[in-house]
Amino acid sequence: MLNTLLSSIIFPLLIALNIDTSLPIQPYEIVIDEIMADPSPSFGLPEVEWIELRNVSNHNVNLMGCRIAKPSGKSGPIPLYILQPDSSILICSSGSVAALNNFATSKSVTSFPSLSNGGDLIYLLSPEGKTIHAVEYSDTWYQNELKKQGGWSLEMIDLNTPCLGSENWTASTSSIGATPGKINSEDALNPDEILPKFTRAFSIDSLHIRLKFNEPLDSINASNPLQYSISDGIGRAINATPIPPLFNQINLTLPNPILKNKIYVIKVEGIKDCVGNEIGISNSARVGLTEQADSFDVVVNEVLFNPKSDGVDYVELYNRSNKIINLKNLFMANWNTLNEIDNISPITTEDILFFPKDYMLLTTNAAVVKRGYFAKNPEYIIQVNALPSFNDDEGNVLVLNEQGKILDQLKYNDDWHFKLIENTEGISLERINYNQKTQDENNWHSAASSVGYGTPGYKNSQNISGEYLNQEVKILPEMITPNNDGKDDIASIQYSFSEPGNVATIIVFDASGRKIKTLQRSVICGINGSFMWNGLDDQNKKLPSGIYLVYFEVFNLKGEVRKFKKVVVVV
Repeated sequence: MLNTLLSSIIFPLLIALNIDTSLPIQPYEIVIDEIMADPSPSFGLPEVEWIELRNVSNHNVNLMGCRIAKPSGKSGPIPLYILQPDSSILICSSGSVAALNNFATSKSVTSFPSLSNGGDLIYLLSPEGKTIHAVEYSDTWYQNELKKQGGWSLEMIDLNTPCLGSENWTASTSSIGATPGKINSEDALNPDEILPKFTRAFSIDSLHIRLKFNEPLDSINASNPLQYSISDGIGRAINATPIPPLFNQINLTLPNPILKNKIYVIKVEGIKDCVGNEIGISNSARVGLTEQADSFDVVVNEVLFNPKSDGVDYVELYNRSNKIINLKNLFMANWNTLNEIDNISPITTEDILFFPKDYMLLTTNAAVVKRGYFAKNPEYIIQVNALPSFNDDEGNVLVLNEQGKILDQLKYNDDWHFKLIENTEGISLERINYNQKTQDENNWHSAASSVGYGTPGYKNSQNISGEYLNQEVKILPEMITPNNDGKDDIASIQYSFSEPGNVATIIVFDASGRKIKTLQRSVICGINGSFMWNGLDDQNKKLPSGIYLVYFEVFNLKGEVRKFKKVVVVV
């Protein structure tokens, strides 16, 4: 009787307000456009958590039955409320609504989810349980270290690009810390021109694979299985299921099983993000069945334990096995003063495949590492929540598998650095040979200056893979035309040595024996590498055409001195 009475009152009212009660709310018609996750200290607003919903459609929307959700649970339903176009409402807990109503229209829901200060995944569900909009925010989105401490909301910049993520959110600039019920203080045009990227894949089992993308996708477009093909005769997927609430992951069902000890390539075509940008060249990834890592399958390959004042520690792993290993099943740790394994922390909670002969760089701040060193393979730099403590003078690091078995361990010492380096700050220790013992001082050396004193995520500058290179210095090309036409403008002075610890001085002389350019003086070399000469003298002036002599002198701590003389022609 009560339901009948409510229907006889509510639905005629909705029809009178020109609201189509037969159509469900469509994705992105209502967006989460402001988040107050850390309301303390207050700058004038109540110290309570809330989110703001805004209607970006061109018609009235009834929010009755919608819920606010997190992976850990969802709130009770939002009561009847007609949200008009370009209007907003705050959603909060029952104990907060009275105070917030002094600033903007607010509605409470039971079991309003707590918003984590550091970051969270929150989303709006329709009465039917469908995702309308989801946001996975982080405290890095404030882009302001002071406001990150609390009292300021996160605001969406452009409401027409609701899936853009961190590039479309920033801290409020309102004097009271937020803009409840008003246009966001940072409201601006910020079109989404970022193409979706296929970042990685993971094998759930031999017939099911999960794909990960850098941003939310058009879930309808992404549901077409013909857009996914797998190499080595597996063929196209027979089913594709986008995973809510972010829709940045796809579960695929394969027509044929993938095999153990084999690497496959998945290619994606025609996939679009939520605003219609189509995937570009970043459309493929490797995948395969994983195996449990055993002793010496994964080794410590490089460690930065004494970073610069604005840097961070890092440790690099190398997969020297033929296995595909899930990083989710590996742990970092170190020994404590009682010689017990301590500070155990998982590398990641994500399924990330570690392929044979690949490198993985672990750090608590990937952006800082990429800023301080050349990131040849940025996808191999993994940001972790925690690393074992690395002392600047000496310390240790262990790698464990999911059974707690030690895969590799290193007890390092600052004395292992190259003896001629006075200040080792910001210089990593590199493993010379990953087939030799880890705990051998002679198997470690300072990273070369020619690579910026670190090689995060790629082959070490001091690497020997088993075969020793011939001692050689050569110049390519032997004739240069430094006219900036993009062809043979620069001479590459390439070297390769059989062991680390070499220090080089390189000087260029003209045909009369006059010194015209000092390229390097007492620079630490890697096992192999190169230096460049652009055909200019010490005053950066052009040189006349002619024959020039490159004098390359190298010495090591054994007292051995080698000299190389190579000719280069400048035209």
